[in-house]
Amino acid sequence: MFDTVVIATDGSESVERAVTVALDLAAKFDAEVHALYVIDGSDVEGSPEQVRAELRDALEDAGEEALESIVDHADREVNTAVREGKPVTEICRYVTDFDADVIAMGTRGRHGEHSFLLGSVAEGVVRRCPTPVLTVRQLDADEESRAETPA
Repeated sequence: MFDTVVIATDGSESVERAVTVALDLAAKFDAEVHALYVIDGSDVEGSPEQVRAELRDALEDAGEEALESIVDHADREVNTAVREGKPVTEICRYVTDFDADVIAMGTRGRHGEHSFLLGSVAEGVVRRCPTPVLTVRQLDADEESRAETPA
């Protein structure tokens, strides 16, 4: 049913549970795993010209670190990629390029609680991508402890 799972990450804490769920799904279906980090081109282009190269390098490093974290948690090979552009567009393009069966992502990103139910990137991906999107909410400490305690 699932041959290719793409994990979209921005390196934030809100994606941690999505990574776990996506890797569990990939293991269950013996699926290929891809992890994608998108450098938001508007963050780079909106910065002063003198610091753009440094900012791009810093964001690339952050992306590599976020992807390495996924690789470290995986029990299988993970194909990783860093792309630059509009996150929603790049995520949709990536899953189309690799004919992915599902995209897994957190519901909140680095930019916080600015949308009611989903972060703006998650909402955009849900609305625009033809591929099914698995959005996974990060649990707060209370919810996490309740989830770990047997009933």
